[in-house]
Amino acid sequence: MNALEETNRFTLIRHTDADAWIETIAAEMAQILNHDIGAAGRARMLLSGGTTPAPVYQALAELDVQWDRVEVSLVDERWLSPQDRDSNAWLVRQSLLNRAEGAHFDPLVRVGKPLPECVYTANLQAQHTEAPSLAVFGMGNDGHTASLFPGSKDLARALESTLPYAALDATGCPGSNQWPLRITLTPHGMRQCRQRLLLLRGKQKLEVLKQALESNNAALYPILNAIDLDGRPTLRIHWCD
Repeated sequence: MNALEETNRFTLIRHTDADAWIETIAAEMAQILNHDIGAAGRARMLLSGGTTPAPVYQALAELDVQWDRVEVSLVDERWLSPQDRDSNAWLVRQSLLNRAEGAHFDPLVRVGKPLPECVYTANLQAQHTEAPSLAVFGMGNDGHTASLFPGSKDLARALESTLPYAALDATGCPGSNQWPLRITLTPHGMRQCRQRLLLLRGKQKLEVLKQALESNNAALYPILNAIDLDGRPTLRIHWCD
């Protein structure tokens, strides 16, 4: 059987065109946020950076959500100032926060603070707020998700962590480009999220996902850590060519 047909591990939604992909994901995110706002008075979501989700965030900002009741943070971050144009914080601010008036943002990197202190603060924040309503993930062509890079010397420690966030040095990992130092959500942190979405574009990403599922090796393909979370709702994968 084709690994992509194993629907017990995830739900794969294939979209016919980019506009439908954007609109459907944004509507689903808004529905999740509004459900938790209605149930608990507030909602919290964790977002990934990159060009793939940016148009979804732009569309989400236009939907009917009580943004003053929404807290936004990140799945992961490069060791960069939130004001740096290459940071995930900057992308989320430009594509969502500047349009969604009232939403509160918690960056992972605190200007002037060392990396260990930023990780400590991120974990403290995560442990003293409501569990995230929603987390949005991406996947690199190397099979990484968040900043869990295959081949990183810190990967095993991050995968085994009992805290929501960890520091990771991805020096030598091609997918990290020129930003090897990271703060990343761990599998433990992923498990806290009530709903998880994986956004993919292009046939190559679908092939990487298939290879990951067939390998069943979560160290070689860290994306599997966002899929196989016992006792949690299945990951919903939205794909469009």
